[in-house]
Amino acid sequence: MEYPVMLQIERIFYPALAVFGVPVNLLAIVILSRGNCGLSKCITCYMVGMAASDLLVVISEPIFYRIGQMYFPDSFLFITPVCSFIYFLIITFTIVSVWLTVAFTFDRFLAICCEKLRAKYCSEKTAAMVIGTVSVLGCLVSVPWYFRFEPEYIIDNVPWYCITKPVFFTSTAWDGYVIVCVILVSCMPFFLILLLNVLTTRRILAASRCRRGLRGCSSGEKNKDSEIANRRKSIILLFSISGSFILLWVTHVVFYIYQRITKMFSYSVTDPVYVTEVTANMLQLLSTCTNTCIYVLTQKKFREELKNAVSYPLKLIVKIVKS
Repeated sequence: MEYPVMLQIERIFYPALAVFGVPVNLLAIVILSRGNCGLSKCITCYMVGMAASDLLVVISEPIFYRIGQMYFPDSFLFITPVCSFIYFLIITFTIVSVWLTVAFTFDRFLAICCEKLRAKYCSEKTAAMVIGTVSVLGCLVSVPWYFRFEPEYIIDNVPWYCITKPVFFTSTAWDGYVIVCVILVSCMPFFLILLLNVLTTRRILAASRCRRGLRGCSSGEKNKDSEIANRRKSIILLFSISGSFILLWVTHVVFYIYQRITKMFSYSVTDPVYVTEVTANMLQLLSTCTNTCIYVLTQKKFREELKNAVSYPLKLIVKIVKS
C-alpha cells in the first residue's frame, strides 16, 4: 500500500523517536539521580523530573498511540476504555513535562534575579514539592479528556475504537475547556518561558557590566572572573533547555492559534494545513529527547558519567570473558 509522503515520514519518525527517546531519557534519569554531575540538588531534582516526564510522554504518545495506530490497529490498545486512558495519559504527561520546564526556568530566574528569594525557594525540598504539585494538577486537569470519546463499534459486548462524541463539537463547556487546555499546555508556558528568559538575560547583562566595571575589566584588565565563569555555565544550561523548548514548540503554538481562529479542523492528508499540523506534532515530541543531548553538550561531568555508564557493560563483558 502506497502511503502519502507525510504518512510515510510519520511511520519512520515515531518508531525512531521511541528507539532513541526511551534509552536516552532512562540514561538521563539514572545519571542525574546519582548526583555526580556537579549540579545543585535543586537543579538535579528538576532535571530528573523533566527526564521522567519526557520518558512517559515518549511511552504514551509515540509508542502506545502513534505506533499502535500505524502498526497494530486491531490490538487491545483500541478497546475504547484503553485508548481513552492512553489519550488521558498523553495530555497529563505533556502538561507535566511542559510545566516542569516552566518551573525550572522560574527557579533559575529567581536564583539569578531575586537574591532574597533564592535561599528560600531554590532548594531540593521546594523542587520536590513543585514537581509533586505539577504532577497532581496535571492529572486533575486532564481527567475530562477521558470522557471525550465513545466506541465506534461494540463487538461481543466489547467497545472498540475511540471516536469523539458529537457533543464535543456543540457544547459550550467543552469548547471553553479546550481553549483553557490549549492556553495551559501551549500558549502560556511558551510565553512565560520567553518572558522569564528575557528578564533573566537583562539582569545578567546588567550584572556583568557592573561587575566588569568594578573589577576594572573595561580598562584592559585581563584577570579571569570565576564568578562570571560559573554564572555563564549556569545560564548556558538554562538557555539551552528553555531555548530548545521555544524553538520546538513555536510551530505548535502558532498552528493552534491559527486553528482556533479559522475553525479549520477537517482537511485531507495532502492539505498544507495537515502537513503543518504533523510537522508541529513531530517537533513538539522531539523536545522530549533534546534535554539529554543538551546535558551532553553543556555539562562536562555529565559526559564523564555517560561514558562510564556506556563503557561499564563492555568492561564487564571483557572481565567475564577473561575470567
